Amino acid sequence: MFKKNPFGHYLILKKWLIRYLGFMTHRRYRGFNQLKIEGSEIIKSLPDKNVLFISNHQTYFADVVAMFHVFNASLSGRIDSIKNVGYLWSPKLNIYYVAAKETMKSGLLPRILAYAGSISIERTWREKGKEINRQVKMSDITNIGVALNDGWVVTFPQGTTRPFKPVRKGTAHIIKHYKPIVIPIVIDGFRRSFDKKGLMIKKRGILQSMIIKKPLEFDYENESIESILEKIEFAIEQHSSFLKVIPKEELEAKKKLDVTRQWDY
Repeated sequence: MFKKNPFGHYLILKKWLIRYLGFMTHRRYRGFNQLKIEGSEIIKSLPDKNVLFISNHQTYFADVVAMFHVFNASLSGRIDSIKNVGYLWSPKLNIYYVAAKETMKSGLLPRILAYAGSISIERTWREKGKEINRQVKMSDITNIGVALNDGWVVTFPQGTTRPFKPVRKGTAHIIKHYKPIVIPIVIDGFRRSFDKKGLMIKKRGILQSMIIKKPLEFDYENESIESILEKIEFAIEQHSSFLKVIPKEELEAKKKLDVTRQWDY
């Protein structure tokens, strides 16, 4: 009952927190809106630890909450579905996600969400809405390594919810150093469904999507940082080549049908 994870969090408390938050948020992905999932059969075949999920980012919290749902549903045998929220009764407790420290300390709810699995780091390029330039804290990198050694880690390598921003080099260094299995995820529809924080429902009836791809292949010893960054950008569909110029009339028609991809905006 009093067992803790490597970060000192009580597992029994984390379990009940994930259960409660999961039950409270389930209708956001299967009710008010619908989450279309592809590739979740990959989840069940993964080892219990040293897995790094990389994804594009659209809201602060709704993206990662959806991943908690999909991961646990897949582990309980539901392929490409989060039907029947009972999969949260025995959630995987060693799932972590990388988040900015200032975000996770911005209120009571973020602090509660942090207990569910946040690895809070200090951003080196932005703080309180202003551009900065600070050294990477080695303790942040070490904490990510601790989490990988214990389980699965979700990271958003662009470090921002704005599309097509550069992938941060820190992710490539983590991949080279810890040599995790790297699983790309591409999400869409979340920025239209929720506010920027991902806490308030902005629009109902949105088709959200989550595509889970096969593991990326790296030469951990010899591959350059630049090569790893480019692979990540292509894998999460954030490389500049994915940008498309769409005629205004076609874009408006797609918006009405709500089938536009994130790069159409």
